[in-house]
Amino acid sequence: MTELVSDNDGLLNEAPPPAPVHDDYGVSDGRWLEINWAERIREVTVDSVLGRTPVSYVDQGEGPPILLVHGLGGSWRNWLENIPALSDDHRVVALDLPGFGLSPMPEGEISMPAFGDFLLSFVDAVGLGPETFLVGHSMGGFISTEAVTSRPERFARMSLVSAAGISFARISGTRKSVTAVIVKAMIPIAASRAERNLSRKRLRTASFAGVIAHPSMIGHEILWELGTYAALRSPALFPAAYALGGYDNREALSDIEIPTQIVWGQQDRLVPVGAAYSYARRIRDSELSLVDDCGHMVQMERPARFNSEISRFGSEAG
Repeated sequence: MTELVSDNDGLLNEAPPPAPVHDDYGVSDGRWLEINWAERIREVTVDSVLGRTPVSYVDQGEGPPILLVHGLGGSWRNWLENIPALSDDHRVVALDLPGFGLSPMPEGEISMPAFGDFLLSFVDAVGLGPETFLVGHSMGGFISTEAVTSRPERFARMSLVSAAGISFARISGTRKSVTAVIVKAMIPIAASRAERNLSRKRLRTASFAGVIAHPSMIGHEILWELGTYAALRSPALFPAAYALGGYDNREALSDIEIPTQIVWGQQDRLVPVGAAYSYARRIRDSELSLVDDCGHMVQMERPARFNSEISRFGSEAG
């Protein structure tokens, strides 16, 4: 019988974690390497509380729409292992949030409610209807909950993947200031060392250990996409991290009524799995899917399993 322990939010969590199971870990079907992504990139201008903002995104496939929203320090490239498979049966749209990837910094002040408002304006701008399946990773999951609680009729269903929010709700005061300073200090260090870190196993492991359970088992190409864009093309990293810390929307989660799937890596070090149970407890009738031997980047670490879970949930009747 699995032993249960209580986390800081008063929730039950499994302890100890299951033994590693590497079977399909880091296994890529390679489809993303065969695509000319330059042909898929689009740009749209979005008007929201963040101002008038040009936004870069990719658009592939036909069918019921899926919108993919990346996390802090990410870009649409965080979904490279997923877009080809999901677009077999869906129109898949993945964007660069303002201040990340190829989307420039917005005019307005970054905040979680502002990102939520922006997301609602973006789906209107690119013609995604209320049947859209919203999938948000990490900070993108937090932003997704902001959009859904603001306009519950705008999306048909939602998947929260290693979603930030609950774990950072208590960060405030000195802790928040110290966290922001550390993040800001790391940006130029990461940028200057990205190429070198990828070429050396020990440095590669150290660089990605916070977000990936087994960095040495992930392909260099996908790590390059993750590391380079996170380090070099995330001017909004510092203000977004600062806005994320201490912002608490836990009470609003109980208002979410659309079908919600919660996907989490059991070995997530950045947003520990206890937060998954917290989301599941607060969102009525939500479905919890825990992925064994996996860190924060579920969609990259176990892409086949992730794509299967998202496709299954997305195809279910509302």
